[in-house]
Amino acid sequence: MIEGPFEGSCLCGAIRYRVGGPALQTSYCHCLDCRKASGAPAVAWTFFKTGSLQWLLESPKVLIHAERERSFCGNCGTPLMFFDPSLPELFEVNTCTFDDPSVHPPTDQCWVDDEIPWARHLAGLPRFEFTSPLPDLD
Repeated sequence: MIEGPFEGSCLCGAIRYRVGGPALQTSYCHCLDCRKASGAPAVAWTFFKTGSLQWLLESPKVLIHAERERSFCGNCGTPLMFFDPSLPELFEVNTCTFDDPSVHPPTDQCWVDDEIPWARHLAGLPRFEFTSPLPDLD
């Protein structure tokens, strides 16, 4: 477990938060709901005990979908938190919204039955320091 506190924000900076530690685990989730909510092939979530979150600036908007809460910035749309009322002792923070997400490496992958098949091959793709070369349009 990694001790806190940890701070983070949305893309536009309108929402900042602080979470007390410890971080319990980080999972890399492939479920359809996470993919749709983020627009990404998977999302890393870091788990904390309920009651350890403090909003420092604005509060996020909350979407209730499938009886679960997803918090996001109403300005820029950044997904921030996830809460499942069937597990009231825990909540999840979108790991990449932390100021330093590198201290929360995933320890597992979940909902792998929902994984997009091409996502299994991402580690083998060519890597570029910045933008990849664009295709020739001629």
